Amino acid sequence: MNAPVAPDPLRPWPDTVAWRPISARYFLVRLAVLGVWVLILTLAALAAAVLWSAWCYAAAVAIVTGGALRAVFLRRSIRAWGYAERAEDLLVRHGLLVRRLSIVPYARMQFVDVTAGPIERAAGLATVTLHTAAAASDATVPGLEAAEATRLRDRLAALGEIREEGL
Repeated sequence: MNAPVAPDPLRPWPDTVAWRPISARYFLVRLAVLGVWVLILTLAALAAAVLWSAWCYAAAVAIVTGGALRAVFLRRSIRAWGYAERAEDLLVRHGLLVRRLSIVPYARMQFVDVTAGPIERAAGLATVTLHTAAAASDATVPGLEAAEATRLRDRLAALGEIREEGL
C-alpha cells in the first residue's frame, strides 16, 4: 500500500502557472563578477605570501578552488530563478539547496525598482525589485532582458494604480 505523497509547498500550481526563466546571459554577468572577485582576492593572497608568509599561497589556491566550484554550480543556480505573473500576485522562485517561493500580492506593493549595474547594462539586462511595506516580503527578479524589465515594471505600476494602493 502506497502512502499518500505530501504536496510540495514550493510547487503549489505546477499546471496553472506559466513560469518564465531569467535570461541565460545572466550567467555570463555573474561569472564575470565572480571572476573579478577571485582575481582581486587571489592577487591579495599572493601579495601577502610575498610580504609575510608562504602560507598565504595556500589561501590563494583555496580562493581559486572555491571560485571554480562556485562557477560549476552557478549555471544551475541561474536556472533555478523564475517568475510568474498571475491576476492578483507575482510569484518568484529561486535557490538550489534552500529553495524559496515568494508570493507578493500586487495590492501590497509600495514601489518597483529597476536597476542595472555596468556589467548588466553591457549585457542588456536589468533587475526588477518589487518592494512591499514589509521588507521580508520584497521580491527580486534579476537577469531580465531590458525590454522585459521595462514591460514588467510598467505592468506592475499599472496594477498598483488599478488597485489604488501602494504605488
